[in-house]
Amino acid sequence: METGVDPRMAEAIQCWEQTDLLGFSSGDPPPPSPKKARPKTQGEERPESRPAPPVSLPGFAKAGARPPLPLPERLLILDTETTALHPDEGHCIEVGAVLFHVPSRTALTQVSFLLPCQSNAAEAINGIPAAVSQLEQPWREALNCFLAMAVAADGILAHNAAFDRQWFGHGPLPALEKPWICSMDDISWPSGRQLRPAPSVRDLAIAYGVPVWAAHRALTDCTYLVEVLRRCEDLEALLEAALEPRRLYRAQLSYNERHQAKAAGFRWNDPVPGAWSKRLSEREVSTLPFPVNPVLSA
Repeated sequence: METGVDPRMAEAIQCWEQTDLLGFSSGDPPPPSPKKARPKTQGEERPESRPAPPVSLPGFAKAGARPPLPLPERLLILDTETTALHPDEGHCIEVGAVLFHVPSRTALTQVSFLLPCQSNAAEAINGIPAAVSQLEQPWREALNCFLAMAVAADGILAHNAAFDRQWFGHGPLPALEKPWICSMDDISWPSGRQLRPAPSVRDLAIAYGVPVWAAHRALTDCTYLVEVLRRCEDLEALLEAALEPRRLYRAQLSYNERHQAKAAGFRWNDPVPGAWSKRLSEREVSTLPFPVNPVLSA
């Protein structure tokens, strides 16, 4: 069993939300270096008056027009616990999932299982010893149940879906080719709940009056999300808006205006280096109080 802990993991030891593990690069940017002003020559256009060209980032495809996705009747709410931040560095050690019926606000089926691992560098965070994951248990049968739930689902909902989604298609976990909804980034929670732009699962639970009794186990976090969705009178409208086509945008703001991007849920340096960025629908772009620029594929 490995005794060392990834330094990025150690930074997040006191945080229980898995989303917090990915926030190590999302702090405020450093202030820009002062530059000496030079006189403007006749006929020269100031650089700041020119529209910024679209930024290019590998891995982000150009957004094409596509019809809106149908509203899901059955959602597979899932969460993972992992030994690292990326599949190249570790493994998924636990999967939890609930098949949720949207019209009746009811949990239909739920499952949770451990995947055997030789070591867990994130044990201090998720509390799962590698030795426990190797104990005899019917994880293959549980995985088959999970796959049946995925087949029955019309869509998948996860908190910080980009993190959870990357583990499927690796090892024994198959890729899940269903529409994904991120309850952290894609759902615009009602302003009356007074949530921050990218709330944690715990934030959502407290805002909707759901008791928080444990942390950092996959099925527990799924249960919190189920209870939050059960309390949403306007759930269908929230899901419909969350399924709108999205693309990545970069905020066009000065350093002194960065608070506007932060308040709107943009992240610094993630995934666009040196910029505030966020995935948005065209409708959401139209409501922003500042200009944005699309991030195009390379």
